[in-house]
Amino acid sequence: MNVEKRLELIKGVAEEIITEDELRNLLEEKKNPVAYDGFEPSGLAHIGSGILRAINLEDMMDAGLKFTILVADWHAWINNKLGGDLDRIQQAGRYLTEVWKAAGVRGVNIQWASDIVEDRDYWTKVVQVAKSVTLNRAERAISIMGRKAGEMKETAQLFYPMMQVADVFDLDVDITQLGVDQRRAGILAREVADKLKWKKPVVVSHHMLMGLGGVKIPEGYDENAKWDAEISSKMSKSKPDTAIFVHDSEENIRRKISNAFCPPSPTNNPVLEYNQYIIFKKMNRVKIERDKKFGGDVEYGDYKDMMNDYIQNKLHPMDLKNSTATNLNKIIEPVRKHFEKDSKARELYRVLSETEVTR
Repeated sequence: MNVEKRLELIKGVAEEIITEDELRNLLEEKKNPVAYDGFEPSGLAHIGSGILRAINLEDMMDAGLKFTILVADWHAWINNKLGGDLDRIQQAGRYLTEVWKAAGVRGVNIQWASDIVEDRDYWTKVVQVAKSVTLNRAERAISIMGRKAGEMKETAQLFYPMMQVADVFDLDVDITQLGVDQRRAGILAREVADKLKWKKPVVVSHHMLMGLGGVKIPEGYDENAKWDAEISSKMSKSKPDTAIFVHDSEENIRRKISNAFCPPSPTNNPVLEYNQYIIFKKMNRVKIERDKKFGGDVEYGDYKDMMNDYIQNKLHPMDLKNSTATNLNKIIEPVRKHFEKDSKARELYRVLSETEVTR
């Protein structure tokens, strides 16, 4: 596969690339650049953290990237996820690895933060990063924790952005490939790399699925209005009725999709978005079943054709919703069945489902 085709695959995942020229140069120089994403284990997986992550990984690896997933248990501990209980956080991490396995993630390197922190050299990097970053800059970066300026309560939370930047260099990655809510960490890593003469990473930020209620009023996570709106509106496990979880029954999926916000526009439309980013990535064709008096069944081989029919009122919202619920259920089913059949996975799910999710 030539460089341009590899670049197109990565651009298909990316909402933003800093910078595209650097990425092209990297692909020309290296057959298998190393990329990483990090996840705080903090609760049950929804289609964003479970299914979309697997889809994006497949495309990135098809482009020749080697991939490391960092199970950021120490970061979640600092961020007081699951009540700040490190044992439960690590159970949630083991649960997440089962989700990714069931969703088809293969050939990635799984790295735990709790293993990395045992290395003195890692903490040397953390201190070097911290010494090159002003206090004000560190406080601005706490949005990567899902916190806004002024919400920091504990001194330990200042370690979080310093650790996330140090992760980039300790893992020796060429590309940071995280959600747009983490873009500030990648930008900060680039600034630190310039100051310390370390390898500067390319920042590839992927799209974050919106919740079922659509776009919310921006809440101050980023100065850029577009990113702030996307981060503020992302699907959240702490708001279960606005999220589709990988364990949801077909009945529950249908109920949630039926109640989803679905305006006559592709903008601010979670139902269309799930088709664009998940369903059409997993299925070659999408069939919508409807009564003959409403035009009969229709098939789409391309998301844009479906979107155009919808905005031209050729496709009714309830027909779109019914199809979306059916197809999401098909895509989620292998993950749901894995947790029903595998005793280890089932126990991890049981314990985690009984744990209160904290923001």
